[in-house]
Amino acid sequence: MSANKEIIRRVVEGVWRDRNFAVVDELVAQDYVGHDPTQPEPIQGRDGFKQFVGMYQSAFDDATVTIDDQIAEGDQVVTRWTGRGTHTGEFMGIAPTAKEVTVSGMTISRLAGGKIAEEWELIDALGMLVQLGAVPQPATA
Repeated sequence: MSANKEIIRRVVEGVWRDRNFAVVDELVAQDYVGHDPTQPEPIQGRDGFKQFVGMYQSAFDDATVTIDDQIAEGDQVVTRWTGRGTHTGEFMGIAPTAKEVTVSGMTISRLAGGKIAEEWELIDALGMLVQLGAVPQPATA
């Protein structure tokens, strides 16, 4: 199980800290499927994984993701993470705002044969949109 956690850590750090997409080819299954409620369709394959990350990196050119916690059981790893970045490029139709955002999320990863085969991700998309000014701040109770 610790080996599975290390695979996830290597991909997160490789892609977000080092901008090294070779780690995707090494540690993500060719037939990868990613489920993210912010996307209209599942993310398909290594190229889809790279495009999804690239969408964030082109909109937040200093984007980083920090792993806050991981829990592993069997072939699954749950990763709680925090993403940070400055909105410098268009993101889902939102023009650059130069605002810094901090977003929390969790990803459940299923591994097979030493590679990430499938993931389910939840991100605080509403919190991100509020920070970008695309959605008004919710009223307090």
